[in-house]
Order: sequence, then structure tokens, then C-alpha cells
Amino acid sequence: MDFPRLKREYGLYALAFGLALTLRLLRLGAFPLTDAEALSALQALNVAGGLQTGIGPQTAYVLITSIFFYAFESSNFFARLAPALTGSLLVLAPMLFRHRLKPRAALILAFFLAFDPGLLAISRQAGSAIFAVTFVLFAWGFWERGLIRRAGAFAALALFTGPALWPGLLGLGLTWAILQGLVYRQGSSLVSAPKPDLRQFWPPFVIVLVLFGTLFFLVPSGLGGIFSGLGEYLRNWTVPSNIPTSRLYLSLLYYQPLALLFALIAIVRGWWVGSRRVTRLSVWMLVALLLPTFHPGHQVHDLAWMLLPFLALAALELSRHMDLRAGERSEFLGVTGLTILILIFAWLDLASLMWTPLSTDQSSLRIILFVGAIFLLAVSLLLVAVGWSLRTARLGTVWGLTVTLGLLTLGAGMGAGHIRATYTSELWDAGTYPVHAELVAATVDNLSEWQTGSRTDLPVTVAGVDSPALLWVLHRHPVTIVDALDASTAPPILITPLRNEPALASPYRGQDFTWDQQPIWEGGFSEWLRWIMLREMPQSFDTILLWARDDLFIDSNTPTVP
Repeated sequence: MDFPRLKREYGLYALAFGLALTLRLLRLGAFPLTDAEALSALQALNVAGGLQTGIGPQTAYVLITSIFFYAFESSNFFARLAPALTGSLLVLAPMLFRHRLKPRAALILAFFLAFDPGLLAISRQAGSAIFAVTFVLFAWGFWERGLIRRAGAFAALALFTGPALWPGLLGLGLTWAILQGLVYRQGSSLVSAPKPDLRQFWPPFVIVLVLFGTLFFLVPSGLGGIFSGLGEYLRNWTVPSNIPTSRLYLSLLYYQPLALLFALIAIVRGWWVGSRRVTRLSVWMLVALLLPTFHPGHQVHDLAWMLLPFLALAALELSRHMDLRAGERSEFLGVTGLTILILIFAWLDLASLMWTPLSTDQSSLRIILFVGAIFLLAVSLLLVAVGWSLRTARLGTVWGLTVTLGLLTLGAGMGAGHIRATYTSELWDAGTYPVHAELVAATVDNLSEWQTGSRTDLPVTVAGVDSPALLWVLHRHPVTIVDALDASTAPPILITPLRNEPALASPYRGQDFTWDQQPIWEGGFSEWLRWIMLREMPQSFDTILLWARDDLFIDSNTPTVP
């Protein structure tokens, strides 16, 4: 065994993990939780506070996050910390499959997993989708390695990961069935499973199932998460989505241009030469892509399972272009630099169309320059192939594209994970964005401090606003939710939809706040081009009103309500 090489390899895995962890923790709590995130976070908060009702299908997330809330604080950061840590661990999973993918491809896959925008997005969202992907992959990988006890433990954990688990298992099951009908029956990680002693599997499976599912017997109702996750997934088949299927495919083009290019090349090459590895991965990828396509309630994050074979294919192809020799470095760097410069020029020229009116001579000139830049690149590479060597042209082109598209992918990941300083609309978002959440929280806290001396003691009444994100913002206050207002009451603080002053027993002062912000994705070419370049898209907004009883203010002449 080559121990120095193995040591370097493990060092690179550690680097990939460090980069993944950095990207997932950076500005993790900077933006408020969406409704979908807040719903699970509130359930975790109830568990941390000793209330064991309403755990819901996201059991793994709720139980783990409740520990963070109990030990630290109930903040946006700790609401998203468990998925971020789990998503970082996913980067290490290729180590378990290096005998299937080959060491170099497995290492490249680890970096792909670290930077992929889709996986980065769901790793920074409060929910269990990333738990399902990670736990299933580790259970599978340990099974492959013959570490059956560890496989049993992770298999038990996977059962608590909610609705996201079942499309993954369904996709793997369908892939296995399809491959059974093909002529390739030997040596597949999907078909030829090992035959270990199952007596090693069940003890850790049962122990983890009971201990984790009940949070060490503190939350017995957690065991029901196995069935509630399956029930939620089945119910989603009856609820149509408002996301067109085309948007799923467009997300791959916008967020994974580098992986898309090399995965397609790998599929064509693999099927042409009859590669069993590529055949099986491509079948799995196709099944995992078609499942959300035909799922009536599909969301963009349903593509998470498809990203695993998709990125593995791209890693396999890219690994074929890393055999650089010492004597060809100068030519290689020259072709790579030329490719990068021309592609950057073409991109900047395309970006300038945002400020150029369409159907004008100037826009036509921009399009001609873009096509001319691509033509110039093709001619230059052809001359390099003829004048130097086809190998130099190939390697320079591949790495020029890798650097350029890799930067685009990193930028897309920064947006999808909301690492940037400003919030941008992304296809991988987990719901609408509560724009003024922090402002609402600050206003309520200040009113409470003026009246009671504490920033959290003043009660708040919410009437007619169905928003878990709002309840999360107010979770440190006593909150009462009502469907209709009683005219004989006068709560200190009242939050309602946009409407006239409530007719209650005391006068109020109101302030409107922009709440749900939702992008209008049904735009034309210019809107989509602007979103691709600047992540800007026309928005629609919902507004809420915060009413404060008049006697809470210093300049009020209204008698204080007891």
C-alpha cells in the first residue's frame, strides 16, 4: 500500500471537508427563516421546551435541533446548524466508494459535493432533506465496505429524515429493477450487493432506532416520525405544484453548468464504449430525474437525489483529463489561459445585453461578438491541435472550461446558499422570504421594553396571518393566535393583514411591514438574463400591519389599559 499517496489523499478529503464546512457555516444565520424552515424550527423549539406535541415528519431535524436549542439558544444560526454540519459530512462519503469510482474520481466528487449549489442550498436550510441524502449514502457506503454495524446505525437514522427519504429509496429501487433487466449484471454497487452477516446489522439498527427516535426516551412520540414522513410523501402526490417541470431542468443549466457539461460527455462516452460504471450511474441519474418530473407536488430540491449520480459522472469524466506531463506544462497553461480569457470576454459581452435594448443594432452587434468569440476559441484550439498536439488542445480546453464554469458554479452556490450580503431570489429557495422579519422583531422588542422593562414580556396577538415565519420571529414573546378579533378586548400588540384599524376597546397606532417576498418567475428573456447575471427578478409582496395600543407610547393621552 502506498501510504504517502494515501496520506495526501486523506489530506485532500480534509481540505474538501473544511471548504464545505466553511461554505455552510458562513453567514448561516444572516437571513430570517422562511415559513417552511420556521415550521420545523418551531417544532424543535417545542421539544426543547418540554412540549412533545406536533413533531411532524421532519423528525431527525427536530430532534437534533432541539438539542442545540436546549444547550445554546433558539436563533436562526442554531436552527440551521444541524443541516449545515450534516451537509459537510456528505463530502466524506465518496471515501466509502473509492473502490467503485476509482480514487481520483472519488476525490473530485468530494469537491463537487462541497461546492454544488443545490446541495449547498439544502445544507443551509432548516429541514431534513440533507439528512436523508447523507444518512442513506453513508449506510450504503458502510454496507459496501462490509462495516455492517455502522450501516445499520445509519439506516436507522435515515428512517427519521422525513418525506425526502422516500423518493431516494424509490429511485434506488427502480434503478436496481431496471439494471436487473440489462445485460450488465456483475460488479455493480447497485446490483451485486455483498452478502454479509445480517446478525451484525440488526442490533445497532434497533438500538439507534429506539434511542434516537425517542431522544433517549425523552420524546417517545419521535418514533412516529417514520410513518409521518412516509405519509407526508404520499400526500404530496395529491397536491399539485406551482413550479413548472421546465424549471427543474433549467436549474441544472443555471446552477450546475460545469457538472452538466462533463456528465453529458461521460454518458455519451460511457454508453459508446460500454462502460458498466457509467451505465449504472446514468440509469440512476435518469430515474432520479424522472421521479420529480412526474411527481405532481415536485419542488426544485427534489433534484437532490439526482445530483449524486450526476456529480459522480462528471467526476469520472474530469478525472480522465488530469494526466498532465512535466514537459507540456507551458503549452497547457497557455491554452488554458487563452480559453479562460475568451470565455470571460464572451460572458461579459453576453452580460452587456442587460443594458442593451433588444431588437436594435447594438444588441445584434453584441450577439455577433458573442458568437465571434466562441468561433475564435474554436479556431484557436484547432490551430493548437494542428500546430502542437491534440492532447494539449484537449487538456487546455478542459481546464479552461473547468476554471470558467467552476467560477460560475461557485457564484451560483453563493447565491443558492444565501452567503452574499444581500438576499437574492433563487430556484432552490425553501419558500417565500419574510423581508422585514428583523424589523418586526425589533419593533415588538422595543415596545415591550418601553412598557414592561423586558424585551420579551409583552404579549402579541396574531389575527388572520398564517405565517410560521412570523411565529418564529415572535417566539420569545407570549403569542396568541386568533381567527377573529373580539371587540371587547384590547391586546397590547396586534398583527393583522393589510386592513383598516381594528375596532377594539382601545385606539391603536399601526405600521405596515413588507412580509412575504416572492419572485415572479414567469418573466421574459430580458428578466431571466438579468437574473442569470445579477440574480435580480421582479417581485411580488405581501404586507402585514403591526398595531400597538395607543397607551404604550409616551406621548399618548389614552388611559392605560389594565
